Amino acid sequence: MERERTSSPAGRALIVEDEPRIRELVALHLQLEGLTCVEVGDGDEALRVARGERFDLIVLDLMLPGLDGVTVCRAIRRDSPNAETPILMLTARSDESDKVLGLESGADDYLTKPFGIRELVARVRALLRRAGATRAAHELEHAEIIMVAGLSIDPARRQVRVEDSTIDLTALEFELLHLLASRRGLVFSREVLLERVWKDDRHVTARSVDTLIKRIRKKIEPDPENPRFILTVWGAGYKFADADV
Repeated sequence: MERERTSSPAGRALIVEDEPRIRELVALHLQLEGLTCVEVGDGDEALRVARGERFDLIVLDLMLPGLDGVTVCRAIRRDSPNAETPILMLTARSDESDKVLGLESGADDYLTKPFGIRELVARVRALLRRAGATRAAHELEHAEIIMVAGLSIDPARRQVRVEDSTIDLTALEFELLHLLASRRGLVFSREVLLERVWKDDRHVTARSVDTLIKRIRKKIEPDPENPRFILTVWGAGYKFADADV
């Protein structure tokens, strides 16, 4: 039977597990991560749901009534809107052959029962982070080149030029510059920039944003002390100039 539990959605998760206590426990902690959870108890229903709806994460038990987890996983990868969705497979056995079978069927990671909640959450965060990075890279590849007053930002090549000179930027510098330049005039707080550029790195602070902005300005601004491109909005954050400079 299908059951949906709602949270403030950072995404949607399909949980396929025939043991109600484990299914409810997984759903509870994924909800705490901000995910809306759809719970299913057998393989046939899981495949039907996975073929009809798009999810951001699938937690899939290996041993299920009806279709087994490997069959469901292969079918999802072959024919469903979740062909690229990260799949975490749960297995009650620690045999290496089961783990290999799960991964070869298309699962991205596996977890052996009994498992700790902290490990479950860590695996889920890692899968979602990896999927988010893949989507962001794909979006950059198809984004248009930004050109403003001699500054050129090419997302596909991850290349920045000022006039006729190529500017070497680190990955973080490029991410931050492109984020600001692609939304000209929009003010970003330091907290939002930390979340969007550094993702869930808990070892950085708002001061890290200021430091990175300063480094970018030194590389792209004719006069870093009087910037033309990246402007400080006092008491609010930073923005890219909203008019041609």
